[in-house]
Amino acid sequence: MSFTVVVPARAASTRLPGKPLLDLGGLPMVVRTARQAALSSAGRVLIATDHADVARAAAEHGIEVLMTRPDHPTGTDRLAEVATVLGLDDDAIVVNVQGDEPLIDPALIDAVAALLARHADAAIATCAAPILDAGTLFDPNAVKVVCGANDRALYFSRAPIPWARDALADGRQRLAPGLPAWLHIGLYAYRAGFLRQFPELPPGRLERVESLEQLRALEQGFPIVVHATGAVPARGVDTPEDLARVRALFDEGEAPSASA
Repeated sequence: MSFTVVVPARAASTRLPGKPLLDLGGLPMVVRTARQAALSSAGRVLIATDHADVARAAAEHGIEVLMTRPDHPTGTDRLAEVATVLGLDDDAIVVNVQGDEPLIDPALIDAVAALLARHADAAIATCAAPILDAGTLFDPNAVKVVCGANDRALYFSRAPIPWARDALADGRQRLAPGLPAWLHIGLYAYRAGFLRQFPELPPGRLERVESLEQLRALEQGFPIVVHATGAVPARGVDTPEDLARVRALFDEGEAPSASA
């Protein structure tokens, strides 16, 4: 199985300005992420950016880089441009690894790519981990996914799904015993043919309501398959607190690599 990893990196960030270039143990964050992704089985790893400084940093550290347009509304649109510029076949698999994931597990990248390869009719593969506490289940910032047979995603939501009717009848927020609740992990593998179609798909009603881009694919009838991983992977860098935590790991030589 052959696949390409694309690391989209935008320099604009309200909480962490210049985030892709922030230092982690002597290397820019986006370089750390790309090097971690290169430990997977990917045949090619490249950084896609709209900023010259990010492109320069990638080139200085020997990482392939592709300059993309600055007006893409989503990261998936940016990947669509990459698939077109590279001339990838429709069945080629592209894995999107966000540039703020320097602790990404290479085995998880492989697992998501392999799952998509096994499901020839699917357009997207992603992953999920079991929810083990009520706080996560009821957190609207934690996206949940419900799956049917054969690894198929049925729905993604910020709401606590599936809803345990009897266990929650008294209004208390609790995790019902045996509830098949899954936390969506934002790692995606795409078929290049779907990526090229994506910019032409109109945003759906459910996507607008939930503010979840993956619902556009489901609303348009594109199957999404989900890899079930045993535990929640290491978090990326979204806040100053995340940055301090990850910097400490690199400074102390303890940056972990979770198991898929």
